Amino acid sequence: MTPWQRTAGWISAACITVFAQSACSSPAERATTDAGLAVQHVDGQFLNPVDSPASTSSWGEMMSFWWWASFGASKEELSPPVPPGHALTPEQAQAQLTAQGAHDSLTWLGHAAFLMRLDGKNILVDPFLGDRASPVSVLGPRRYAGPGLTVDQLPPIDTLLISHNHYDHLDLRTLGRLPGKDTMQVIVPRGLGALLRETGFTRVTEVSWGDSLASAGVRITSVPAVHFSSRGLFDRDETLWSGYVIESPHQRVYFAGDTAYHPTVFKRLRETFGPVDLALVPIGAYAPRTLMAEVHADPEEAVALARDMGARTAVAMHWGTIVLSQEPPFEPPRRFRAAGRALGYADEALWVMAIGESRSLRASAAPDRQLQLTTTQP
Repeated sequence: MTPWQRTAGWISAACITVFAQSACSSPAERATTDAGLAVQHVDGQFLNPVDSPASTSSWGEMMSFWWWASFGASKEELSPPVPPGHALTPEQAQAQLTAQGAHDSLTWLGHAAFLMRLDGKNILVDPFLGDRASPVSVLGPRRYAGPGLTVDQLPPIDTLLISHNHYDHLDLRTLGRLPGKDTMQVIVPRGLGALLRETGFTRVTEVSWGDSLASAGVRITSVPAVHFSSRGLFDRDETLWSGYVIESPHQRVYFAGDTAYHPTVFKRLRETFGPVDLALVPIGAYAPRTLMAEVHADPEEAVALARDMGARTAVAMHWGTIVLSQEPPFEPPRRFRAAGRALGYADEALWVMAIGESRSLRASAAPDRQLQLTTTQP
């Protein structure tokens, strides 16, 4: 048994425990009383919106997945060959970012990590730039495609956004290396402030769903996601998980974080905010479906989510970087594009970016968009 397999077994056991806890809890225990922006915190745990999907997996299916992750996955499944063009070199990525100048732009750093430049400000989102999504640096699931930019290549960051505490989104090794900890504004879901302060950040704000605040001239609002939180076996849902709506005077961007699909929540968000220019939606980590449907959208659901948000452009994320589930690693974009076309999106409105690629946002904004930025402070 390899060291990775031993660690994968431990991590998989933790995941299975989490899923088992979800499957064994009653709907009343797992649902909130409001399908809008309200957060419910009961007996020390945060809860998903009412009518969120529930696990349909059996114990046999859960154990089968555990066995695959611990012992059954081949080296090729865990570290698949990367197709040409899937990831830019750091030098190519740096050149593309530099070419954008001060204009609004979006850079995919791999998985769910993005660098946004809005109204001249730099916003860093879920920066997992490390080698492994693991509590230890030498073992655990390892990325098979490098980050688009290294920490040293990032521009000065004005705002850091974290969606939740899973290791592939909150990477302490990356965060610890970020400069400017005493100047950048850090926005995290409720319960995560202490961890970020321990990492050296001083301007940390915790938010609940519906809280909004101005940061570097941009309005950022925490919005519901259908997911869970934990960094170990015994801290299930003790901290909140979140998506974000990010608004500059000319752009409205939705970042989904990690989320399953929900039949009403995202439609209600569109009613609250209006249609968005870009929706950054997760398209990977969806198989086996019986196990993952309660926490991760599949590509078809990701496009439906973008449509519910009224997105002019849907941007694929949470794929192509690290193996977390059993679907073929490079299947999600094909399904994403097919689903988008079926729902009426033109190909140019379905962004499947290369890791490290930067794209201009000037053409994605509504031509008459002039946002009035008011905030609700947490």
